[in-house]
Amino acid sequence: MRYLAKMKYSATIRATAIGAIAVILWSLLALLTVATTPVPPFLLNTLCFAIGGTVGLIWVAMTGGLAQLKSVRLPVYFFGTLGLFGYHALYFSALRMAPAAEAGLIAYLWPLLIVLFSGFLPRETLRKGHYLGAICGFFGAGLIILGNGSGFDIEAMPGYFLALAAALTWSGYSVASRVMGNAPTATVAVFCVGTALLSAVLHLSFEPTIWPASPLGWWAIVGLGLGPVGLAFYVWDVGVKRGDIQLLGVASYGAPLLSTFLLVIFGIATPSWSLALATLLITGGAIIAARASFASS
Repeated sequence: MRYLAKMKYSATIRATAIGAIAVILWSLLALLTVATTPVPPFLLNTLCFAIGGTVGLIWVAMTGGLAQLKSVRLPVYFFGTLGLFGYHALYFSALRMAPAAEAGLIAYLWPLLIVLFSGFLPRETLRKGHYLGAICGFFGAGLIILGNGSGFDIEAMPGYFLALAAALTWSGYSVASRVMGNAPTATVAVFCVGTALLSAVLHLSFEPTIWPASPLGWWAIVGLGLGPVGLAFYVWDVGVKRGDIQLLGVASYGAPLLSTFLLVIFGIATPSWSLALATLLITGGAIIAARASFASS
């Protein structure tokens, strides 16, 4: 019995470690997105998800998972595609219209919003810690919108609102996915392909075709397709289904911190006390809210 328990514990730790890879990859999302400038958002969505979906389908075929796809209900495919498409279209647009670090931080309100929205699910309640976390997180977002210490920037406001819409989209999608039931990891590949096709239609309808200005931009697109909008979804799916989901939830709150740090290191964002404070407020608010949920479980 001890041997079996040890094996089960090891499998859980391994799955959790695999899921944590997604957090690292998602922290690269803002950095790589900036490097793809001036590619428009829908075209960027098309290229990145075409890569992520193609790699996913190859993996599904090699592991014999194609048969699993036939048993998945059509609404699940629509739901997953719209979730991935909506969040990333909004996110890419936000980073084209506002400073990357600030817009990225607002978009990273999604871990906090997931905790808050989950409080409205059956048998769940909101507690003082949830409200305190929300105050911290939204105060951090307010600090960004008010100019991050440098004055109110009206030109960046559309980007900030799109970043907030992205956070609402991903958190709403994540919480609503609980009522959709468990789907095999193989469906993620279909979500990615569906997102690429939908983005292509909208790109051809509404956007000019502007390709990357340098080889770096092309490599960034490949990096996005293989990592933050590719492999990340597959390893996260493994982690949340087979690993310690609470530990993964806590790990995800470090993504905005790491993302902002990388933007500063590469000279894309200017370090300042107000940016550091906004980062800590948004990250800390999510952790406070999560602790309130853990304490009630």
